[in-house]
Amino acid sequence: MPASPWFVFAGGGTGGHLFPALAVVDALRALGNPVDVSFFCTERPMDGELLGAAGIDAVPQSVRPLATRPWHWPGFLLHWWRSVGLCRDMFQRRRPAAVVGAGGYASGPPVHAALGLGVPTFLLNPDAVPGRANRHLARRGRLRGIFAQWEVTRGHLPGQAPVSVTGCPVRPMFRPHVKPDRALVWRSFGLEPGLKTLLVTGASQGARTVNDAVLRVMSGLELAGWQVLHLAGAADAERVGKAYGSDGVFAVGRRVPVKALPFTERMGEAMLSCDLVISRAGASTLAEILAAGKPSILMPYPYHRDEHQLHNARVLVDAGAAVLVRDLKEAGANAERLCPVLRSLLGDDAKREQMGRAARLLDRPDSAVCIARQLVNQPQGF
Repeated sequence: MPASPWFVFAGGGTGGHLFPALAVVDALRALGNPVDVSFFCTERPMDGELLGAAGIDAVPQSVRPLATRPWHWPGFLLHWWRSVGLCRDMFQRRRPAAVVGAGGYASGPPVHAALGLGVPTFLLNPDAVPGRANRHLARRGRLRGIFAQWEVTRGHLPGQAPVSVTGCPVRPMFRPHVKPDRALVWRSFGLEPGLKTLLVTGASQGARTVNDAVLRVMSGLELAGWQVLHLAGAADAERVGKAYGSDGVFAVGRRVPVKALPFTERMGEAMLSCDLVISRAGASTLAEILAAGKPSILMPYPYHRDEHQLHNARVLVDAGAAVLVRDLKEAGANAERLCPVLRSLLGDDAKREQMGRAARLLDRPDSAVCIARQLVNQPQGF
């Protein structure tokens, strides 16, 4: 009996680089034919934990992010070529059916090695504007496919680039066959079952400037009928929780139920059950917001030179699914911009519903299956 085809995914370091790829792995496994899957990742504990829980073979690499200081470049190059050598040796011993770069510095060596050996190679590109590495690879002309989340991405790549607009795969928890019981969900979080809920999230690592802006505006808002689930990140959760106090935030003369947590593994339930989201604008986070069909206030991460989260956010804003609040990196300025936007949406049920409908129209529920089928049906697949 011939061996099962071997699909290699490469990337990691953050949930945004892992979760879309894991959704594609689930779709590959669901197609019915046996497959072997390995994930060439970083050495960060998060990668091993998530991949182990998904039953995926993790191959940690010593590759590091590209350093900005020239005196660190020799160390970067040493680990780069060590990782390329590891990938090349493994691919020569057993040829993958396909290698899929999922983003992040850990995707570089496997993609480089695969292209050099003529292995069918693909990229997941959920950001609206591709990063420098993906633009470079697209110009080389040896990629089999680039899976983009949005149509706008085509305009940032060479005309001959093999772009497929598939949407961004999301985890199954955001697409349950039966939506969760809101009352049960909020009781399980220690919140009130009958209140509307504002979900604040800075993605898997949290976001201090978002946390600070939200804390500043809460006491001046009319929050009757609302409560807050604030996912503040591991580094900031204790401080945020203390700022709210043990019995909620004092907002315009009343105490409002608040739960501050570092993160939750039940993000799908929380997203599907909330009424409004304040979030960063990472590509995979936005895909989850779209899958859940939720209105959102987006505060893109402001410290990347290419401002790729800002470009992501504008896709939703232009479609009427979100409102943009630029992160000015200072708590007072951010609160001044956030407060009127949040006040308006908290009090406007019709506007939130309209934004939720716009979000659902941007969603691509078949994204993971579409990508999995393209991987399987290309010439060197099954």
